[in-house]
Parts: sequence; C-alpha cells; structure tokens
Amino acid sequence: MEYMERPKYIKQIEKFIDKPVIKILTGMRRVGKSTILMMIKDKLLTAIPDQQKIYINFESLEFMYINEANLLAKYLMDKTKNVEGKMYYFFDEIQLVKDWEKVINGLRVDKDCDIYITGSNSNLISGELATLLAGRYVEFEIQPFTFDEFSIIFKDYSLSKEELFMKFIKIGGMPILKYFNLEEDTSYKYLNDVYNTVLVKDVLNYNKIRDVDIFNRILSFAIQNIGSTFSASSIKRYLKSESREVSIDTILNYLEYCSRAFILKKVPRFDTVGKKNLKVDEKYYLTDHGFRAAKGYSNTKDIERILENIVYIELISRGYKVEIGKVRDLEVDFIASKGNERVYYQVSYMMGTEETRQREFGVYHQIDDHYPKYVLSMDKVDFSQNGIIHKNVIDFLLESTMIE
Repeated sequence: MEYMERPKYIKQIEKFIDKPVIKILTGMRRVGKSTILMMIKDKLLTAIPDQQKIYINFESLEFMYINEANLLAKYLMDKTKNVEGKMYYFFDEIQLVKDWEKVINGLRVDKDCDIYITGSNSNLISGELATLLAGRYVEFEIQPFTFDEFSIIFKDYSLSKEELFMKFIKIGGMPILKYFNLEEDTSYKYLNDVYNTVLVKDVLNYNKIRDVDIFNRILSFAIQNIGSTFSASSIKRYLKSESREVSIDTILNYLEYCSRAFILKKVPRFDTVGKKNLKVDEKYYLTDHGFRAAKGYSNTKDIERILENIVYIELISRGYKVEIGKVRDLEVDFIASKGNERVYYQVSYMMGTEETRQREFGVYHQIDDHYPKYVLSMDKVDFSQNGIIHKNVIDFLLESTMIE
C-alpha cells in the first residue's frame, strides 16, 4: 500500500510503542488517521508476526455487525485463543461500537497487549473512558496536510511555491485531494461531501439536533467569520436580523458540538498583562480552510483570514498549544507554547505601507519579555526590526520542523 509519509506524527507515536498506555488518534474524518494506523501496523511493527496484529475498521462492511461491546469481545477472544505472544490491536473508528471502552479496559487488564485506536469525535476520551482509563492513554490529534506536505504531494506539477501556495489557499489540505490533480470543481465536490458526512454523522445525529436550519446558519456564520472575534451574542443578533430566534446556550452548544467533531477549532484568548485566560470573545478557525471555499466563500478575497487559519493549523500540527494574545487594547494573533518554550506570531497579508508595518510590529513593543517574536506575511522583502523577525509565510510553512 502506498503511504504519504507523515513523520511529525509517526515520530510522536513511535516513542509510545510497547509502552503501557493506549494510543488514541483523534481528528476529523478523512484527515488520514486510518493511514497512520496502517503505517504503524505495517511499517513500524514489521518484526511482529501478522497473527499477533489485529486490525478492525468498524466502517468496513466486514465488521459492521460488531456494533456492541459483547460482539467485539467475542470476536477478539475467538481470534486470539490459539495465538501466543504479545498482541497488537488496531481499532479504526471505534466510537461506532457501543460501550467499546469496556472492551479496551478488559484487554488492558487481561492481555499482554499494545492498543491503538482512532475516533472522529472528542467525546471519545470523555465520560466513562476518562474514568476507566485515567492516566492510561495518550492522545494524538491528526490534522489535514500542512503546506509542506501539500507541496510534496504536488511537487511534480511544475508550479512555483507561490503558485502552489495559492492552490493550497483555495482547496486546503484534505489528504485525498492528491487524487484530484488540483482541479477546483472536483475538489469542492469532494469537500462538500466530506463536510456533509461529518455534520450528519458526528454532529447532527450524534447530538440529536432537530433544528438543522438554525444549526447550519450558526455554523455558516462561524465559517464566514473565521479569525474574527465574535461572541454568541453577536450571532444571536445576526440570527434575529434574519427573523430567527435562538438562545445563547443553544449557540454555544452548537459551536461546541462542531469543535468536538473537529470541524472548528476554538482558540482561547490570553491576557499577557494579567497573565490569565479570558472567557469572552474567543476566535474560531477551521480544521481545513478548503471547506470554506467549498461552501461558497472566497478564500482569496479573505486571504488574511485564511493565512491566519493556515498558520494556526501549522502551529498545532507542530505540537504547540496556541492562544490569542491580548496586550491591553491590542492583540497578538498567536502565542504558541510548548513546555517552557513560547513564541509570538503576527500574521499579515502584505506590509507595503509604513502604517501596516507599525501596526504589526508595534504590538510587540507592549510585551516585556525575551521570547521570540515573529511577523509573517507574503512579502519577499525582509522587514525585520528591533529583534522582531519578519519571515515570508510560505518559507515559514516549508520549514522542516519536526516534533522531537
């Protein structure tokens, strides 16, 4: 089987092979979790005999009948009763099995085994699982292709990095797009199908949402306004202007459901002066910005928002915790933290005017620390000043930064 190498994730997961913790790969549908699961089984564990490796994709016709814990337990016991040695279990989209966490806990207790699972809803690691397996699992959230991965996929298309980046801005980084030859119409058709599948299976059905029209309007508002600060109250006012009444709690719940299904990313705000997280006016970004164009919004017209979205996903794919920075009455686009490391990022489209440069660099004059501070833009001229680093955003995205 042909794989797109994703070393930033493989390196993270490899460290936990044969460790007594369950490896959980989460992320939106179709971002490549299944492929990474197969890579672990076939490429990292090549020395393990096949009979000691069990892989089940619960979306496959072969295993659709295994939809309850007792059926899964029986299948596994029958499959392994004559097998000796340590077992390696790979369960793909395991949330489709009712009470699956009891089986996982039973395997952990009864068997000498190593367990890897995937799921497309963050509820996967809440509730009973969190209670049964507290401290016994590690999560890896898988993202769509970042631009460096996208550029590898389409390296033979004789496009400059700038031309390729504009394609990335338009269609995003969902892995299966590699088969559509950068064709926008075909890509958007596929993205719409994935979008609708995620909504129906992981949001509407899962959360038993009845008012689909209100839900779609709320999500459309968030998609249109990615990277903008808005509140539930502002959405309520917007819907009221369209003669739709909805409560603040409903709006917040619907946005939370989208976050749990990995469609949206809610980014908290951090007050760099008061050193505390703020609970109001968070920002939302899309897991894949291609969905925005597929839903009819122009990514090129709103390129500054899309650049922010791309940089945000890049940072979390590099293993950073990311927050919006509030500096008195100013804002830093992103504060990226990893352990004791902290890096600040401002994102702009072009900085051709002195006024724009003063705005993007000026906020850093209010931050009294020595952590690295960057301004990213499409400019090819280096505007670095006073220890603040300016970098072309395409070059930044193409850096081969691997998580150690």
